[in-house]
Amino acid sequence: MEKILAYIEEKKEIFLNQLIEFLRIPSISSQAKHKPDIEKCTVWLENHLKQIGLKQTRIIPTAGSPIVYAEWLGAGTDSETVLIYGHYDVQPVDPMKLWNSPPFEPKISNGKIFARGTADDKGQLFTHLKAIEAYLAVEGKLPVNVKLIFEGEEEASVSHLDEFVENNAELLACDTVLVSDTEWFADGIPTICYSLRGITIGEITVFGPNRDVHSGSFGGGIENPLIALCNIISKMKNEKGKINIPGFYDDVLELTEEEKVQFRKLPFDEEEYCKDLGISQTYGEEGYSTLERVWARPTFELNGIFGGYTEEGSKTIIPSNATAKISLRLVPNQNPSEIARKTEEFIKSLIPPTVKAEVKFSPGGSPVLVPRDIKGMQAAKNAFNIAFDKEVVYMRDGGSIPVLALFEQILKAPTVLMGFGLPTDNIHSPNENMDLNNFFGGIKTSALFLNEYAKL
Repeated sequence: MEKILAYIEEKKEIFLNQLIEFLRIPSISSQAKHKPDIEKCTVWLENHLKQIGLKQTRIIPTAGSPIVYAEWLGAGTDSETVLIYGHYDVQPVDPMKLWNSPPFEPKISNGKIFARGTADDKGQLFTHLKAIEAYLAVEGKLPVNVKLIFEGEEEASVSHLDEFVENNAELLACDTVLVSDTEWFADGIPTICYSLRGITIGEITVFGPNRDVHSGSFGGGIENPLIALCNIISKMKNEKGKINIPGFYDDVLELTEEEKVQFRKLPFDEEEYCKDLGISQTYGEEGYSTLERVWARPTFELNGIFGGYTEEGSKTIIPSNATAKISLRLVPNQNPSEIARKTEEFIKSLIPPTVKAEVKFSPGGSPVLVPRDIKGMQAAKNAFNIAFDKEVVYMRDGGSIPVLALFEQILKAPTVLMGFGLPTDNIHSPNENMDLNNFFGGIKTSALFLNEYAKL
């Protein structure tokens, strides 16, 4: 390991320049105009996999963005196999005016690299490639068998990876899935995430008159679709933050007392949390702490609402229609399909006879809860301790990685969430960034993980 870690240290500048080249490709999966960039990114990624010494690589077409796959199985059939998952697609960059530098022209400042995709997920994905390179360059082999699968639709509204996994269980067969797409509890506190929330997404469109009409000539005589929509949304939660959808909480897995105690021990500063967000105080379901609400309670969120006139100045109309986009984050034991059905039924029951509406919800991914005593978690803990010379802490995360539950269901393999991001990385926001100490430390951690996993 000393030679491998020394190789990583020696190649830091080269690794960083390669990451910059990777980040320059605007692989935005949710925008059709960037389809050529998605294709370019897959070619770049496959070529890089070959350059670091992986002979078995391929780009696999899907009905959407291609999948990049590679494998090294030289450890033999007696050795266990680690499947490394990541995504090469990135979020849109809007609003552009809030970026301090162009999102696809990586900039290094104050020990961080700024660009779209740095922390989510190109920078984290890249740590594993560099760890593999170090092994193959120094020893000519890896301590365990490794498979890699990188998708290009994690940030899109529709992903074809689920279908691919279901149809290629033998190709992807493994003992453990390793994912780096999560963050630490705080800077300087290496963290292993053991649970993610699931997600259901949906949209409501309320229709009123067959055209926008004059608010003076028609106001008071007909229902305003925008107001009707607001009234519906207002009935989704009560004043104590509890969701009113019938049966919504039926299957929720409650936190254990041990988990609650561990959450309280974490150095969470609620005042600093509010200050960073520019808010006066937190808000959420009554009876739970902020960390409990964000990590282990389900939510109903309004992601966007629009209708009528929104440009400069006034235009006194009653709009013809109005739309709301919604997401629900789910916790272990909740079924995204069931929640989609229950949400649709409840919203339809709230629609007044004065308007019509289209309501559509669909499952986006199941919650994940990983046992903390499995072999992969121990290997990750050991690797973090050595690479950063600090004890790790465990946390849940409020976000979602939809495919992880499918890995467990189809491949019968647990997932280890060994992320290197920070809460200040601004993922999904302008000025996304990644701390370079975490990037280079992540490469060492990935290399150490493979070694520790083989030893265990």
